[in-house]
Amino acid sequence: MTKAGKVRKATPKIEPKHKKNLAPRLRNKVEFVRRVLKAAQQAKAAA
Repeated sequence: MTKAGKVRKATPKIEPKHKKNLAPRLRNKVEFVRRVLKAAQQAKAAA
């Protein structure tokens, strides 16, 4: 019992890398706003 957790405690903790991409649900919402809503606003402003 005295050697339990020896290797895990000796291993240095590595920080996780940051995620580059958004979750699909959030990314789709952002793309929708960019594609549809902004285009509608520009069309309204031009008219």
